[in-house]
Amino acid sequence: MEDSDLSLMLEVAMAAARIGGDVLDSWSERFTVSEKARADLVTEADLEAQNAIHRHLSSIFPDHGFLGEEGLSEPQGDSRYQWIIDPLDGTSNYVHGFPYYCVSIGLKKDTELVGGVVFDPNRDEMFFAGKSQGAFLNRKPIQPTDTADVGQAMTMASLPRGSGAEDPAVARFLQVLPHAQTVQRSGSATLNLVYVACGRIDAFWSSSLKPWDMAAGAAIITEAGGRVSKLGNGPFDVSQPEILASNGTSLHDELVRLLE
Repeated sequence: MEDSDLSLMLEVAMAAARIGGDVLDSWSERFTVSEKARADLVTEADLEAQNAIHRHLSSIFPDHGFLGEEGLSEPQGDSRYQWIIDPLDGTSNYVHGFPYYCVSIGLKKDTELVGGVVFDPNRDEMFFAGKSQGAFLNRKPIQPTDTADVGQAMTMASLPRGSGAEDPAVARFLQVLPHAQTVQRSGSATLNLVYVACGRIDAFWSSSLKPWDMAAGAAIITEAGGRVSKLGNGPFDVSQPEILASNGTSLHDELVRLLE
């Protein structure tokens, strides 16, 4: 793959992400009704955004494969590339008008993540990265923090919906809580990941994610100079539900120990 080919793919993905963001914006004012109607509406918004993103990408890359949150699964033709799409990461936030959600588009070549695009329509922030090309926010280079002491670290965690006190994810949250400066739960794994990449937070972990929650963000963190692994420090695998993402300092190893 030539650098110019990947650059073109990322430009197309950024355009597609903005299209998806426009769809979300167009639906966002409708969530003032009952909870049941909200659920129906957000499903429609999610699906319409995904369809718009898929339509744009597939019109330019018809042989590429696609995997998306809303039932999208198309194998590659003669291509080695697959797009991994989350049209709306942070659904509950979106429904309640809490401005912490995004569009996420990851790119995989064979088994390797080679690019990612994340668009936050609330802040008009476009995060993107390509393998060996650097990581950027609105076309300006980004990098993680250099925080190495867990006691000075701002961290984020995901907890499964409906998790109780006995859930291992809750236990891990509580294990880190006395040691980190802060542990937060935000509702958007993808934004947490890119916030690690650009230095707004120091680390994030989860054990309950899907490929579309992680693909773009993991690619962006890696290219920014951070580090991703499994919770136990094994190699990161986007097809598995767990991730520990950090700024790449010794903080990562300290969190591995605390999350055991």
